[in-house]
Amino acid sequence: MIIRNLQIQNKLGLHARAASVFVKTAGAFASQITVRSSQKEANGKSIMSMMMLEAALGARIQITVEGDDETQAMEAIEQLIADKFGENE
Repeated sequence: MIIRNLQIQNKLGLHARAASVFVKTAGAFASQITVRSSQKEANGKSIMSMMMLEAALGARIQITVEGDDETQAMEAIEQLIADKFGENE
């Protein structure tokens, strides 16, 4: 199990498109991915669940990845967040 605390860096936060990109990235891995923000918890492979987090710019999220490919999955998610979900601001 890998747990990381990360900060949302893109201007619009974890809105529909960003959540969709996150879910697509997470779905490429077999590991279970859980995302927490404030009092809410989401399945990282569910678009509706991710959008319910309402994580805005600067929000701190905790990501837990558990499974055979957890290292690769966490690296991909960390890179996605660092790259601001591919959004040009």
